[in-house]
Amino acid sequence: MPTETFEFQVEARQLLQMMIHSIYSNKDVFLRELVSNASDALDKLRLEALRDDSLDADVSDLHIAIETDRQTRTLTVRDNGIGMSHDEVVQLIGTIANSGTAKFLRELKEAEGAAEAEGLIGQFGVGFYSSFMVADEVTLLTRRAGESQGTRWTSTGEGTYTVETVDDAPQGTAVTLRLKPEDTDDQLHDYVSPWKIREIVKRYSDFITWPVRMAAESAPEGAGAAGEEADDTPREPETLNSMKALWARSRDEVSDDEYHELYKHISHDWIDPLTTVRLQAEGTFEYQALLFIPSHAPHDLFMQGYKRGIQLYVKRVFIMDDCEALMPPYLRFVKGVVDAQDLSLNVSREILQQDRQIQLMHRRLAKKVLSTVKDMMSAEPEQYATFWREFGRVVKEGLLSDFENRETILGISSFATTHDEDEPTTLRGYVDRMKDGQEHIYYLTGESRQAIENSPHMEAFRAKGVEVLLLTDPVDEVWVEADPEFDGRKLRSVAKGEVDLGTEEEKKEAATEREGRQQEYADLLGWMTERLGGTVKEVRLSSRLTVSPACIVSDTHDVTPALENMYRAMGQEVPHVKRILELNAEHPLVGGLNKAYAARGESAGTGLEETAELLYDLALLAEGGELADPSRFVRLMADRLERTL
Repeated sequence: MPTETFEFQVEARQLLQMMIHSIYSNKDVFLRELVSNASDALDKLRLEALRDDSLDADVSDLHIAIETDRQTRTLTVRDNGIGMSHDEVVQLIGTIANSGTAKFLRELKEAEGAAEAEGLIGQFGVGFYSSFMVADEVTLLTRRAGESQGTRWTSTGEGTYTVETVDDAPQGTAVTLRLKPEDTDDQLHDYVSPWKIREIVKRYSDFITWPVRMAAESAPEGAGAAGEEADDTPREPETLNSMKALWARSRDEVSDDEYHELYKHISHDWIDPLTTVRLQAEGTFEYQALLFIPSHAPHDLFMQGYKRGIQLYVKRVFIMDDCEALMPPYLRFVKGVVDAQDLSLNVSREILQQDRQIQLMHRRLAKKVLSTVKDMMSAEPEQYATFWREFGRVVKEGLLSDFENRETILGISSFATTHDEDEPTTLRGYVDRMKDGQEHIYYLTGESRQAIENSPHMEAFRAKGVEVLLLTDPVDEVWVEADPEFDGRKLRSVAKGEVDLGTEEEKKEAATEREGRQQEYADLLGWMTERLGGTVKEVRLSSRLTVSPACIVSDTHDVTPALENMYRAMGQEVPHVKRILELNAEHPLVGGLNKAYAARGESAGTGLEETAELLYDLALLAEGGELADPSRFVRLMADRLERTL
């Protein structure tokens, strides 16, 4: 059959060079990755055979075999699993088809230390490429179950690979490595040594549910007793792993290291998880769950097509990867295994969406994860800080979808705050610090902390020493619109509605003073409301400004401009909502405008109208908004500046 030569995708070539030039401190992990891939292939074949009676595949003795040859210094990891077709080999082995590849490579180059680099690589899921750390040449021979022809893939990792069709390939996949010379200084061990292979498999792959076998060593020449012939009887292959499902064993029988290796096998991560969550349900519906919260967010967590969910088993039989029905989308980063006793082996993803038992599991697993995070807040605050830094943004999505657990999600959430420049606060911490007479929890949304802190809306709160939550994640714009409460107190935006701060006595004094000011400015406010009517719904005096001349606020239940833009970006048309212009009566510009209007009355000309327009535009710019006509604003400002010279 003809042999085709291909070039690696640019990103794949860069990754290979990083692999070859020892980016890993521990090269033993290459064998873990190959065994893990082989285990996945066996899982897929068993599931395919259960669902397709016509599949022409041998499933009588599914296993993984490790073979070594000291003479040629080769190591082979072989499985009789699902295998790959010719097209799959070219697509999966020759390229890294992921939109985050460039970002991943950039982060990899910037990574500080081997541990961080390993974490990025494992996160990206390219374990097969780790073979080139220990091998000068890698050959992959595979045949997909049910097909008659196989495919051989060969590469030295130097930029090209060859692919040819073969007729005599066995079912499954065999990866053969032509090993580099042993070099202990460079962590290149003797990977044809049986004891080294036993050590690696026991350490990393003991829990694999399929037997990992290695051919027994033949007896050395002359091993027989004097006068006796050497025993040439073939020896049974040695099974290297215990194949015990960790989730089925009691906590006392399993070490943290074993749990961590199972997590790495499931998630293809190279860094230990942040914490482990165990759950065992008994009664009318029995299942066991072993879940892991990662210690870092995957690079594609917010990308479309991110594979989320838990591995589902039924009575120790693997059913599917990424079972989305078991975990809500806002907990999509959670990895692990759920083993149910009473589901059908032929259950499909469509059936799972409607299954009552799955829905009960979904609810209980979500509650268990959230309660684990809650316990982490008090018992292990440093771990919680890591959790929230990595996953807080996605967890807050649950405030929009999981109404049953909304109070719990709010309780485990942390937010930047004016109380502390560096440390975020919980809502419980905020409530405990609230001033006497304060009724609400105040917040402001924006693109950055700096932009929010410099907003005119914050002036009265800063002057009164009232703490404000600073919400900068895009999801914050959405969930706060649901008018949430915590501990019986509403969350209120400082950029919406009227602001009434201070004690009851101070509020009464402010109301009396505001009433007098209202009469003094009534004519100006009415005139400006009429002149700016196409842009604003009302012009009124402000109780939230102390420095700026004006600001723009939304009515209490109106949609914010940022949320309007977000909806439009998603293709949803929403009507434009007019907002309210608030004036600071203490500011000289506003006071001067009021006197000028009082003097001119109805004869106020274009000069005052343009000043009113500029006042609105300045307020819009102060909150980070966009001007409807920037060129007109520049022209008016230039004209005003010219008059001051």
